[in-house]
Amino acid sequence: MNTVQPIRNQKQLRTLKNNLKARNEKYYIMFLVGINIGLRVSDVLNLKVGDILGKTHVIIIEKKTGKTKRFFIHDKLQEEIATYVAKMGYSDEDYLVQSRKGVNKPLSRFQAYRVLNECAEGTSISEIGTHTMRKTFGYWHYKKFHDVATLQKLFNHSSPSITLRYIGITDEEIDKQLQDFFL
Repeated sequence: MNTVQPIRNQKQLRTLKNNLKARNEKYYIMFLVGINIGLRVSDVLNLKVGDILGKTHVIIIEKKTGKTKRFFIHDKLQEEIATYVAKMGYSDEDYLVQSRKGVNKPLSRFQAYRVLNECAEGTSISEIGTHTMRKTFGYWHYKKFHDVATLQKLFNHSSPSITLRYIGITDEEIDKQLQDFFL
């Protein structure tokens, strides 16, 4: 299994968002939720409209850990979701990101992966996968607040070093140091 990376460049992030929106708005919404809340893709894909629309927080039982977690929803994200839901005509029981296969079925993790990779083609984004969304959230949160303890708690990691490695900070710091090192 390949390791995926966060998207560390704002221009690349905007390009990918635009590519996803042009492909289909549901992929754009999936990505926005992933990079702004920090949920795992399995939890993003299992969200129903009633779980998120008009709420200040998403409260879920994480699929991977079985633990109850609470995630904040920014007002701007809420606006994007409300516009999307109104356009799609969804009700509270509908999945936020639906598959074309079947009635009211969530998008598959495989399809999410496939679309992210296809929409990243032609950009300089590499090492992308569904986990890129969660890692991107963590990376930019850390860059803004330099608060590894909060991220460690959000991600349910056992140590700060695991969190930093997870969001690619240690690799980035090593690369920066080596750029200025030549014998």
